[in-house]
Order: sequence, then structure tokens, then C-alpha cells
Amino acid sequence: MMDEDSRYEAVRSRDGRFDGAFFFAVETTGIYCRPSCPAVTPKRRNVRFYPSAAAAQRSGFRACRRCRPDAAPGSAEWNVRADVVGRAMRLIADGVVDREGVAGLAARLGYSARQVQRQLTTELGAGPVALARAQRAHTARVLLQTTELAVTEIAFAAGFASVRQFNDTVREVYAATPTEVRTAAPRGAARRAADGTGIPLRLAHRGPYRAAAVLDQLAREAVPGVEEVTGRPGARVYRRTLRLPYGTGIAAVAERTRAPRTGSGVHPSGWLDARLHLTDPRDLTTAVHRLRRLFDLDADPYAIDERLSSDPRLAPLVAARPGLRVPGAVDPLEAAACALLGPTGCGRLVTAYGKTLDTPDGTLTRLFPEPAALARPDGVPAPLAELAAALTDGTLRLDPGADRDDAQRELLALPGMDAATAALIRVRALGDPDVAPPGVQASDAWRPWRTYAFQHLYTAGELPR
Repeated sequence: MMDEDSRYEAVRSRDGRFDGAFFFAVETTGIYCRPSCPAVTPKRRNVRFYPSAAAAQRSGFRACRRCRPDAAPGSAEWNVRADVVGRAMRLIADGVVDREGVAGLAARLGYSARQVQRQLTTELGAGPVALARAQRAHTARVLLQTTELAVTEIAFAAGFASVRQFNDTVREVYAATPTEVRTAAPRGAARRAADGTGIPLRLAHRGPYRAAAVLDQLAREAVPGVEEVTGRPGARVYRRTLRLPYGTGIAAVAERTRAPRTGSGVHPSGWLDARLHLTDPRDLTTAVHRLRRLFDLDADPYAIDERLSSDPRLAPLVAARPGLRVPGAVDPLEAAACALLGPTGCGRLVTAYGKTLDTPDGTLTRLFPEPAALARPDGVPAPLAELAAALTDGTLRLDPGADRDDAQRELLALPGMDAATAALIRVRALGDPDVAPPGVQASDAWRPWRTYAFQHLYTAGELPR
């Protein structure tokens, strides 16, 4: 927890460690920024602090055009927390409010809409509608500045109910019309858009990022027909197919990390270059969120490394690999199936039950099967068939808003499910940062980052994967 004086010191030093953790607004300019904004530091008496971009927008501030606070990495707090606010934030990021409304969000959380509204507003200064609206505004800006879609198409693709609502929101958040936002696109965005088809993106992260280790693991675990890693070390590209709420997609994420120039001496938030090919642009928000979960981009390496470095066993491992991440998943069933069967077994499932893409792209030919396709006793290994059936009927939930303890109990109740596999599913499908494999000694001093502690041990070869 930081008081306002500590937050102001972070702003003065342009400390990228806190990008996404809080935002500050300047009353004299009407603009809100991320802590690492390179603009001249405002006077303390003119600064106000907000826990979310939505709260700043709700108070009438517009997004800074220099630091683009709407594109800051997400708060690592939501990955750590297992309470209703943390679960709600993960679901909102996945686009649930846009698709199902506040009632749908509340139903998934098991609370009333009023309770969800109250808890989010208390902690974040904005309710689910305002939080989803801020996310839609960011999606609209990305589409305006990186595609040639008509403005009307972008309005609905970003999740707005009407063109008028879209126009009003863009004016309020960016102090410009949609056409002006498009015209003001940075030259780099236009250049990336010209490099190929699809939607070019910068997937922001905070602090150091060990991309090579992530690509190594994704390459080892790639499911044939669904995933591939190509290129030489240091310049590899991870590609995969995506099954999304409105259509399908193919994502490509480059290994090389990038970071803006900084004079602060503090490692800023950087980004991974990515490109999305979507059959329906309404899936952009969800696709981006799932890629962020897969690449663990919202983690806080500063907090993780500081805690783990205090342990004599882990300190040299952390020093050798600062910013090590734990890959997650874009599809919880896929993560669970790979935990049970491995990538080769999953490849056979994809060939037998996966839907073929309308337009295959090289080795990427199929989507991972839906739960209903695998909830069958013939041809599917029994433990996976039982798991798929539980996902199909709702007995088991592995979506971003699932209660992790409930999910583990349901997993362990499935025939053929052991504790080690359930723990792996909890790490990969649910993104839990504090999981210790059963039967392996883990220090309580590693909490709440035991998942990362074991990732260091696996990566260094001190424990078998």
C-alpha cells in the first residue's frame, strides 16, 4: 500500500514499476497519466491519484497523448487476489460485461449486481460499466490507429451499443473526434500497420521480461496444428489459433522485447510486438486479454524478484533471470488437456475433434476442440472426458473469474485426477501465482509467489519439470 506522498515520489522519478498500479491526474490540464509519463512533473498541489483509468475518466480527465495511460500494463494485483474484486477485474478484461452485461458478470461471480457495483466502486472508484467503457475506449483507439475499418464498424467492434455512444466516449476520453484520433496516429503505428495484414499491437509489460524463457517453454509445449514457434533464437515468433466468442483468430507474438527511451534510470514498462488476424473485430479485447494471460504480461517482476531474492537458494537464480514469467493459457480446456496428455496427446485430439480453420495458415490448421466435443467416452481418455463434461455442464469452471479453491476441489473430485495435475491446471488455466507442487518442499517465505519460485527452479534445472 502506498500513500499519496509515495505515489507522488514515484511520479517525480517517472517510475515505470507503478504503471497500471495507479494513475495520476493534473487538475490544471485536465489530463491523466501513468506514473512514468515523460512530461514535466506537475506541482504536488495540482495532482490527484486514481486506482484505475476508469476512475480518472469518470472524474472528467482525458488520457495523456504522450504516455497513453489507457495502454499501461494491467495491475498485477488482480492476478494475485482471489476475492470478488480480483475475479471481477479478470472477467471484465475478458470482455464479459460487453457480452453479458453487469447481470452476467454478477451471475458468474455469485453475487448480486448491486454488491459487485459497490465493491468495485469502493476499491477502484468506478463500477463495472465504467471499467468496461474505459476498456472499450482503448480498443477503439487501437482500431482507429492501426486498421482501415470504417468508423461505424469500429464503434460496434469495440463493444459500443451505438455510434453516438462511441463518438461521445472517444471525445470525452481523448478530447478528440474519432477521425482526429485516427489522424493523430503515431508514425510507428502506421508503419507497423503497413508491414502486413491484421491488427498490429504492442502488448505492454512492466519491468524486465525474460522472453526467451517463455518462448522456450511455449516451443516445448506447442500443440501441433494449433501452435508453432518459428525463427532463430532471439528473433522467434510464436503463432497460434484462437477460438473466440464471435469468431476465430490467429495471433503472432514476437520474441524480441522493446522499451521506450527513459532518462529516469528505472526500467520502464516495455512491450512485445504482436499481430492479430480476426474473423470478427469484436473479439479484439478478448483476444488481447487472453494473450496477456498466456504471456503473463501483468505480473509485477519487481515485487516477485524482491521477495524471492531474500531466499539464499533462489537469490542467484533470480539474479540470473530477472523478470522470469510463468506462461498461462488462452483456453483453459487446452491447458487442462495438455496437463493430462502432453502436447503430442493434445495434437491427436486436435486432429480428431478440432474444427478446421476456414483459411488455414501454414501449420496452423485447426482450433482446439470445445468442451462439448471432448465430453464423450469414445476416443477421449476418461479423465479428460470427465473434465470436459464438467466444463460443459458448469460443474467445473476454469474461466478467468473462477474461484480457484472451488475449481481445485472440483478437479480433485474428477475420476483419474491427481493432485499434481490439478496443481498444474491451477497454475496454467487459472493463473494462480502461489501454487506449490504437492509433495515438494516450499518455503512460506516465497508466498504469494511460490509459482514463480518453482519456475526458477525448473528453468535452472534444479527440479525436473
